[in-house]
Amino acid sequence: MAWTLLFVAAVASYGATRVALHYLIEVLRRRAILDRPNERSSHRVATPRGGGIAVIGVTAIVWLAAGTSAGAPWTVLAVVGPALALACLSWFDDRRGLPIWLRLAAQFVAVGGGLLLLAGEGSFMGGWLPPMVEIVAAGLLWVWFINLFNFMDGIDGIAGVESVVLGGGILVVVLVAGADPRLGLVAAIPAAAALAFLARNWPPAQIFLGDVGSVPLGYLFGFLLLWLAREGHAAAALLLPLYYLVDATVTLLARLGRGERVWQAHRQHFYQQAARRFASHARPVVWIAALNAVLILLAVASALHPVALWPCVALGAGLVGALLWYFAEMPQPTRKTPVNGD
Repeated sequence: MAWTLLFVAAVASYGATRVALHYLIEVLRRRAILDRPNERSSHRVATPRGGGIAVIGVTAIVWLAAGTSAGAPWTVLAVVGPALALACLSWFDDRRGLPIWLRLAAQFVAVGGGLLLLAGEGSFMGGWLPPMVEIVAAGLLWVWFINLFNFMDGIDGIAGVESVVLGGGILVVVLVAGADPRLGLVAAIPAAAALAFLARNWPPAQIFLGDVGSVPLGYLFGFLLLWLAREGHAAAALLLPLYYLVDATVTLLARLGRGERVWQAHRQHFYQQAARRFASHARPVVWIAALNAVLILLAVASALHPVALWPCVALGAGLVGALLWYFAEMPQPTRKTPVNGD
């Protein structure tokens, strides 16, 4: 049953992405739902940015099918419902732009509902904090993860690769180190959908996720990572998204230090610097994917051998720091960044 659901998720996502690309593209263009190149862009051709509809729509349907087969459709709906609400809100944001306070308010409400499902059945952080403090910290981290997942979707293929890594990494940890098997299944579903989406999103991308895809994906993966932490694998939950966490957080703090408006679009993330320096989108994404493969191994090791927990986290942080330094310090390109990273 599990493999059937993953196959359905991949095939349906591929088909839905084709539909979005070939049949909705004119609608997207007429409604100006395009990423138009500007001084902050990493691409040079106006590209539709509603492709996340396919990934989120398929993930929601297959999650509900999995929940129904497991006899828990209402529990799954309690997570899928807020994700779909965020997708709808982000669709309007893609079209017209919404005030930041409204987007944050919706995210906090969605996260609050998700925490009601997760809280009370174990600790997210190993009991290091008082329960109420831990819940508040988990909620803030979850909201930050939603936004950083959106911020990091700035070059072709990166969000799709990260989705495959997060979902696949959680599945591997569950299978090897042990945890609730339902977690492994529901984590693998958005990974399968994102893998199929990559066929059209790999550099040079024909379609982008847009906020309608990246925001709800950040919500769903935030839920899955907190679930993994609650299963006793907090270090693994930290290691799997570590590149995203560090790149986004360091960039945000640097911009805050310079007094910049951190909510405005920009091209200062390390991966964006690498895309310009490589004159390619594919090369930095491949580097990030290779690093993430190592982070998955470290996550598994930290879950299997508690004595290796801190060495694994330290090694993972060191590897992420090394890649960020490489992205920032590599030689400047001798030619312009190509069209959509080709």
